[in-house]
Amino acid sequence: MKYVAPSSVEEATSLLSTSPSAQVFAGATDVVPQLRAGRSAPEVLVDLKKIQELVSMVKDDTKWTVGAATPTANLTEDQAFSEEFQGLSEAAGLIGSDQIQNRSSLGGNLCNGSPAADSVPAMVVNGVRAVIAGPNGTRVLDVAEVVTGPGQLSLEDDEFIVEFEIDRMPERSGDAYLRMIPRTEMDIAVVGAGARVTLAEDGSIEEAIVALGAVAPTVVRVPEAEAALVGNTPNEQTLSAVAGAASEVCNPIDDKRGTIAYRKQVAGVLAKRAVLIAVERAQQRNGTK
Repeated sequence: MKYVAPSSVEEATSLLSTSPSAQVFAGATDVVPQLRAGRSAPEVLVDLKKIQELVSMVKDDTKWTVGAATPTANLTEDQAFSEEFQGLSEAAGLIGSDQIQNRSSLGGNLCNGSPAADSVPAMVVNGVRAVIAGPNGTRVLDVAEVVTGPGQLSLEDDEFIVEFEIDRMPERSGDAYLRMIPRTEMDIAVVGAGARVTLAEDGSIEEAIVALGAVAPTVVRVPEAEAALVGNTPNEQTLSAVAGAASEVCNPIDDKRGTIAYRKQVAGVLAKRAVLIAVERAQQRNGTK
């Protein structure tokens, strides 16, 4: 197995095009354990952290651009980013231990293809877009469309994610992410729930997005919960509808972390709580609470 660390996107795409079995990695927090567990080693391992675009964070008036290999510690420690996207920052901060945070990244967490990846529901509710590089140039894909199944991606073998585009958070808006794990920390989510809302001037919910992780082969949106929220306030009736819709959309598995029935019940509870937190943050951003 050969290790290479290209210094440009063009060099990386060339390596992937000429080495069919090459594999990219950002922090290797998943690749190394997989290799130690007996997974067949690629001919070439391509380290993306030497490419400047992949480890940078830039914001302008319309969006944040976050390199796909940027350590999640950089996200959680960036005050401006964490204040604007509290839920996404919190989700990024759940990826592994403090030591792992210096290597883990949004790109790696997404492209590992785990249904339980913490950052993915939080990225989906924030409408994050992935900028993908390949031999024919770049293309842009919604994060929700990147993973097609456990360990399966819509990327070609000679493509990789360069960066993420995240539109600036609108006024009167807030996001949240919650998960349930068997232990107090450093565990895989039994259920993860992300929510983002935008409030109207009268305090009702103008826009809402709810997404769940670890309850289906890929992250799932909950359109019936979103419809129940829009035009309403988060009262008991509305939140009950959110919980019911979240439980209904689940298609989970039975495993040692939880039964199907348990995961469905927890999904409803977490979706409801995530919405409430997102609403509270939207109110705080608007100075109404």
